Amino acid sequence: MLPNVKAARAELDELLLARIEERHIHFMAKEGTLPDDMPDCNFLLRTDLVHGAKLGIAIGGIVGLCAGVFLVAFPPEGLTLRTMTILLVMLGGALFGGWASGMNAAAVPNKKLDQYSERIEQGQVLMMVDVPVRRMKEIEEMIAKRHPDFNFGGEEPPMLAFP
Repeated sequence: MLPNVKAARAELDELLLARIEERHIHFMAKEGTLPDDMPDCNFLLRTDLVHGAKLGIAIGGIVGLCAGVFLVAFPPEGLTLRTMTILLVMLGGALFGGWASGMNAAAVPNKKLDQYSERIEQGQVLMMVDVPVRRMKEIEEMIAKRHPDFNFGGEEPPMLAFP
């Protein structure tokens, strides 16, 4: 958390000089206080869309698996279903579950950011920076030089784009 927009601007400049691309820096401030030239939080960070979609894929896959096993065990009259049916129904359930749950979660604010909402309303600015783990210490030290009381919120486990 940074005390105000002016401090956030200074940190943005410092991070850019440290060769962190602007697309990896995100700020969240009270509505209307963040200038247009500063990178705002995107839709995926502001909402629970990603978490909801993951949960929907898991639940939809499990329900699809159960439905597929049931269909193969008790096929409709006159049909012979094979094992591939289980996989197809499971895939369909996972896709539908991810889509439906993601659509619902897109309307819900990100639960991880709730802890900062009160301070954001007071005029502070939340800064999120996506950096490789090997550069975290360097970036934290750089920020701590300017803001000794800076509150480092921690780190998220790395997410693989394509497992």
